[in-house]
Amino acid sequence: MKKTSLKTGINLGGWISQYPSFDHQHFKTFISEPDIRRIADWGFDHVRLPVDYPVIEDDNHPGKLIPSGLDYIHSALEWCQKNNLRVILDLHKAPGFAFDIKVETSLFDTPALQERLINLWRLINQHFAGQMEDTLAFELLNEITLPDSSPWISLYKKIVEEIRQIDPARLIVIGGNYFNSADELQNLEVLKDQEILYTFHYYLPLTITHQKAPWLPVLAEYNHTIEYPGQKADGLEKIIRNYSGFNLQDEVDTVFNRNYLKKKLLPAVEFARKINQPVFCGEFGVYEVAPMSTRLNWTSDIVDLLNEFQIGHAIWTYKALDFGLVDKDGKVVNENLVKIATRR
Repeated sequence: MKKTSLKTGINLGGWISQYPSFDHQHFKTFISEPDIRRIADWGFDHVRLPVDYPVIEDDNHPGKLIPSGLDYIHSALEWCQKNNLRVILDLHKAPGFAFDIKVETSLFDTPALQERLINLWRLINQHFAGQMEDTLAFELLNEITLPDSSPWISLYKKIVEEIRQIDPARLIVIGGNYFNSADELQNLEVLKDQEILYTFHYYLPLTITHQKAPWLPVLAEYNHTIEYPGQKADGLEKIIRNYSGFNLQDEVDTVFNRNYLKKKLLPAVEFARKINQPVFCGEFGVYEVAPMSTRLNWTSDIVDLLNEFQIGHAIWTYKALDFGLVDKDGKVVNENLVKIATRR
């Protein structure tokens, strides 16, 4: 798959990843073929398909792929092929690691879990070997959070080596530390492998994109509605003193506008120039609690900037899950938001 073929995409979060509960009825109905057809009709050229490992591997029987989970993935791939959409298969949660649950970080301290992850990718790779090499990419793991990148670098090198034993041509997507921060791309080890696409996520400033988000206690306590562009996060400094884990200091007393977004995007741009390869923005978006004007304005600015720097991107997300372009019933939240998301 050519890296530049991934231009304008959308995530399918909330389906077989970040689902409300492990429920096959949900898996069979949350996304269906008409959804994929609509995504293509809107003008997207690819989807990022997040998958949580329990869908495809049972903790009680590691080392064997679950047929029903593979069926959901195959359905998505079949629908996407019919509609000329490429797919990034993203392992969103792995044994011993979940980006959104801090206690589940034993992956990087437990060699057995690392071997299990390597083997899981071996099984996935074997299952798809020789198939859809121009339409299916593998993203090894979502949003690493570690004190430094070294353990992740060591692990992804092993996974890549395992995949390459069978499939030398598969596009592999790798992100950096601190929730795939653009700043962290520089700390990755760039492999001598032309079929690697380095990825980042963009949700800055958090006081705009995640305002009042209950899963971020600092912003839940802050509890301010902030319009974009042109408004400051007044009073934020008093709140962040009591919290660690998210560095919001540079969002204090700052006017948020297009120039701010560009400044925070430049590390990804500079990394791409340094390695002379494209990079990819795998997630971006604004929490639905924000004013719709803010969602529209922020999304418009970041899409324009990503297009300006020729960075392929996938908005988070298609349906529900707090960021959706459509609600849980499939109704479009705002037609202009769809038009902005698909703008090239």
